[in-house]
This record gives sequence, structure tokens and C-alpha cells, in this order.
Amino acid sequence: MMTGRLEVRLGPEHRKMLSKITETRGTPVSEVVRSLIERAYEEIGREERRRAVERIASANVEHVPDPDELSRQLDQTYDLPNLY
Repeated sequence: MMTGRLEVRLGPEHRKMLSKITETRGTPVSEVVRSLIERAYEEIGREERRRAVERIASANVEHVPDPDELSRQLDQTYDLPNLY
């Protein structure tokens, strides 16, 4: 795997928040940042699926569960944590 360096400038408040996160988790800053990026990326996927579900549900098709139920079913299919 190829890696790259990323420089992020943080003000005192964000640095304090990041320090609290790393202290609480007991992990280095790099691991926390990777974890937060992965979580944000997964959220984008969930939102895209949710919008697709809403489009499907709004189409006049019979026997389609409501958007929240269909979202839960899709999350279970793809083994994602349920946040609804």
C-alpha cells in the first residue's frame, strides 16, 4: 500500500478536541484521522442509498416498504451499522 503525507493546520480548539479524542481512544492522531475519514465516507454511502430509497419509494410501485424500513434492510444486506 502506498501512503502519502497530509498536513492539516488546526486552531487551538480543534487541536484540543483532537487531543481529547486520541487520549480517550488511546490511539495516535493518524489512526484517529483515518478512522474519522472512513466513518465520513461510510456516511456518504448511506446518504446516497437513502436518497435512492426515497426515489424508489416515491415511484408509484406497489409493495415497497417505507424509506426507513428499506434503509434498514439495505444496511442489513451490506452489514452496516443501523443509525436510523
